[in-house]
Amino acid sequence: MEQESLLITIGLLFLVGLIADRFGHMTRLPRVTMLLLLGLLIGQSGLDLLPDPARSAFEPLTAVALTMVAFLLGGELTRENMTRHGRAIVAISLSIVVGTTVIVWGGLVLLGMDPGLALLLGAAATATDPAAIADVLHQSGIRNRFTETLSGIVAVDDIWGLVVFALCLAVVQLSGGWLEPIVAAAHDIGGALLLGAVIGIPAAFLTGRLEPGEPQQTEAIGVVFLTTGLSIWLDVSFLLAGMTAGALVANLARHHEYAFHEIENIEWPFMILFFLMAGATLDLSALFTLGWIAAAYVALRVAARVAAGEAGALLARVPRGERHLYGPALLPQAGVAVGMGLVAAEAYPEWGPTILTLTIAATVVFEVAGPPCTLAVLRHLTRSGPDH
Repeated sequence: MEQESLLITIGLLFLVGLIADRFGHMTRLPRVTMLLLLGLLIGQSGLDLLPDPARSAFEPLTAVALTMVAFLLGGELTRENMTRHGRAIVAISLSIVVGTTVIVWGGLVLLGMDPGLALLLGAAATATDPAAIADVLHQSGIRNRFTETLSGIVAVDDIWGLVVFALCLAVVQLSGGWLEPIVAAAHDIGGALLLGAVIGIPAAFLTGRLEPGEPQQTEAIGVVFLTTGLSIWLDVSFLLAGMTAGALVANLARHHEYAFHEIENIEWPFMILFFLMAGATLDLSALFTLGWIAAAYVALRVAARVAAGEAGALLARVPRGERHLYGPALLPQAGVAVGMGLVAAEAYPEWGPTILTLTIAATVVFEVAGPPCTLAVLRHLTRSGPDH
């Protein structure tokens, strides 16, 4: 019975995803938001319609979907793109990560929170949702300096975020055991980069040879599934591994450019399942558990994104009309933040309920409200006449 229910559920979710996609076009809302809201409706915070076998079976599928996104984002880190926008990508991404940590930490301390707990929450607030931002960029169809820079920022900011989180965890643990989070972060980041290189370098030279210049869809699927499976097996970040592999293929494969197109062609069905399941697992009750503290945490993250994004854009000397847009475009937040929260909660069980409740509450808000902000920024740029 489990197999039948799983297949029926997948079929219904694909059809629901198609309806959400069409409705998003009619209402001009991001389809990501529509899928998340539908996931909320059918998930644990709504009608609770999903069978248990479906929840566990979708975990590897969502990992595959995120690896596809990472592969495509890595493809934006080409020499040409980094030459044109590298200063902006590095300056804004670092400013956003450091600024978010400091502003959220300082705000929570001023509100009376324990400085150690506030520091961990500030570090968790640095995470973004690359899948949501990438899909909004794809849905908008806009391609210009701003979107190229934004794609580069999304590709690297979670690396800085993980490093900052590990350092903050080590600072809180200075009384003992500070080396463990540093070693864990080095394993996660270093192992993912190494795995991405082991897969990406051969893929750059071997794909696109059966039919010269035209990598087959099978090759793209094989690379993505291999990267995802090995990342899970080795317990490293499949996001960073996929991004590294994508960047290497984009920079080293001189005989083709089409592997990324093939991934784009097969990506959407996986993304439908990913966003529906992400919405289904969101817990709305977390929004109300801590009341004003949750509201303050969300407000501080918004303020930090806007202020730090502006500061980074000023350092990068981007055009004046774009400086105030990077922070609002980078509001979406998802699983990486919850993952950081889980690690922090395990390290400090006495803070565990607060950490998990706040990170989950922020995820609910920013997953639903973040993509429309990103899309509004892109439409503002279009109306104001950016360079295409």
